[in-house]
Amino acid sequence: MRIDILTLFPDTMRTMTDESILGRAQDRGYIVIKSHNIRDYTKNKQMQVDDYPYGGGTGMIMQADPIYNCWEAVRGMASGEMHTVYMTPQGKPFSQAMARRLAGYSRLCIVCGHYEGIDERFIDECVDEEISLGDFVLTGGEIPALAVCDAVARLIPGVLASEESFTGESHWDGVLEYPQYSRPEEWHGRRVPEVLLSGHHKNIAEWRRGQALMRTKRKRPDMFERLTLDKKDIKALEKVENEEKGSE
Repeated sequence: MRIDILTLFPDTMRTMTDESILGRAQDRGYIVIKSHNIRDYTKNKQMQVDDYPYGGGTGMIMQADPIYNCWEAVRGMASGEMHTVYMTPQGKPFSQAMARRLAGYSRLCIVCGHYEGIDERFIDECVDEEISLGDFVLTGGEIPALAVCDAVARLIPGVLASEESFTGESHWDGVLEYPQYSRPEEWHGRRVPEVLLSGHHKNIAEWRRGQALMRTKRKRPDMFERLTLDKKDIKALEKVENEEKGSE
């Protein structure tokens, strides 16, 4: 998969995308992530990318032409259809399901806005969908773009050590992740649950499922209400509830 990010601050983006898991994944050829400076595609000596809004108002608007020139150049850098996303507070809220869908594209282009936004004509002509991280406003689209890039890239085969690295995590199947523990067995008087030390894989799987369901029920009742529980789920959840009652 190839991800191109259109931004005014490409060096900031590369600090994140070229390090750790994403950096290693690129070195091994599983993904390609490129950040492009929109200013490089201006046609004036001042490298101006913004101007005052028509109709008046505060702030500056990113002009359509520099973004389009950058987008057009990036589109020609590789083969295949390019799906273009614009990061904006007006977009659909980002989710794990959306990340899974975006991971299905061979090419993804993420456009970062800045100032008071970008010229609507570029959005109308080039953007396939608008995405938001939530109901709040940031100074630019770079942080949201990094979040989307990371969430999507880690789903590409080979980026993580195994598929289980993300299928057992929060939101993958509509529930939150179960509690995790590491060495030592006791820390500050708190012990690792005995079932995790038992080596009994079936019991461990049941415990983890029950804990995941209980966490979702307590922390995200809205998510829990949307779940359809089978007999195994009900049994696992009831076991956790009974154990908690017994420890009171």
